[in-house]
Amino acid sequence: MSHPLDRRQFLGNTAAGGAAVGLAFSAVRATGTESPNDKIVVGVMGLNRGRGLATLFAQQPNVEVRYVCDVDSMRADACAEHVPSGVGKKPTAITDFRRILDDKQVDALVCAAPNHWHAPATIFACSANKHVYVEKPCCHNPHEGELMVQAARKYNRAVQVGTQRRSAEGTRRAIARLHEGVIGRVYLVRCWFHSARGSIGRGKLVDVPPHLNYDLWQGPAPRRPYLDNVVHYNWHWRWHWGNGELGNNGAHFLDLGRWALNVDFPIRVTSSGGRYHFEDDQETPDTHTVCFEFEGRRSVTWQGLSCNRHGTEFITFYGDQGSLKLKGNGSHFTFDKSDKQIDEFSSESLGESEHIANFLEAIRDNKPLELNAEILEAHKSTLLCHLGNIAHRTGHTLNCDPENGRIANDQQAMDFWSREYDHAFEPKV
Repeated sequence: MSHPLDRRQFLGNTAAGGAAVGLAFSAVRATGTESPNDKIVVGVMGLNRGRGLATLFAQQPNVEVRYVCDVDSMRADACAEHVPSGVGKKPTAITDFRRILDDKQVDALVCAAPNHWHAPATIFACSANKHVYVEKPCCHNPHEGELMVQAARKYNRAVQVGTQRRSAEGTRRAIARLHEGVIGRVYLVRCWFHSARGSIGRGKLVDVPPHLNYDLWQGPAPRRPYLDNVVHYNWHWRWHWGNGELGNNGAHFLDLGRWALNVDFPIRVTSSGGRYHFEDDQETPDTHTVCFEFEGRRSVTWQGLSCNRHGTEFITFYGDQGSLKLKGNGSHFTFDKSDKQIDEFSSESLGESEHIANFLEAIRDNKPLELNAEILEAHKSTLLCHLGNIAHRTGHTLNCDPENGRIANDQQAMDFWSREYDHAFEPKV
């Protein structure tokens, strides 16, 4: 497979000309010669979560979903038939996301591929002058998050991460009330996740299905043989490609906790748990408790149970004047110091359409930093997931620099800050 930077030399050209194109685009926006309703053309990569995102993008005003891409041709073809046309004809099914980056009429890449692809695809897209909507967690390891921020700034691109509750009315109202002091000084956030996932079993070496480009699926990850229990979902539970439940779902919770506390990077991270429920190929914990401590006597805890549904809590915020309980749909309830409920707000929105609209508005207005989940904030939240996993994998308490989250005086832990890459897709800025 050719290097993505070599394919028809599309990135070689944009490296020299991308800045000029961006300036021209900015100048047109600044003069007001284009309507704020100008059509935005997108391509969607990764069609598990991406299938739903393609539909949501197509439902937005004046948006064309030109491509739906998956390394599994059967999924790509099925999605092309499923997604509404929006503006223009129905999307074209493709299996190589580089076709999206080659198309100069495409404004944005939507990346919902597996985690190990999030950062490389985002960085390649930014350097090809595309804006990016990328699913959580924004990256596979901490170093990639740092690179994504650098790429967004270097190419002046809007990079929105799919922690969509940042755009949900009820959730935004709850966080605003916390910042206004409705329960006083917030010092603790407790998060809970419950599910009932089954065993992934023991994988067998089998031939790669003819409709799957497994080499491109692996992309930036060093090559491993094809097992029958990894693609298309159980890669989440293997460190080589995924980030476990903490990256898969904890990213949402920890983002809200950090937002509520008005904090950036932790000073200490501890972890306990493991693969307790089944004995199989899963490497990541199914039972996991992590604590993140921040300056100013504040902390966030996350308890993830992948194999037991008992429990109804989502997030509770504790302050010196009471507490506030938040549900996943944005509904929330406030309690005074005596634990008496004093009010409630009902909501049924996860914020998905609003999050996409926020991304499209930033593109049309040429304001790439005015995003509800801009890559810098998303990197800070995703880093919590990585630190929790590193604490688990090393068995160490991590002491971190509050300025950047980097781990102090622990080389074994810092060895997890980055990873090895297949040379063809190694992300660089």
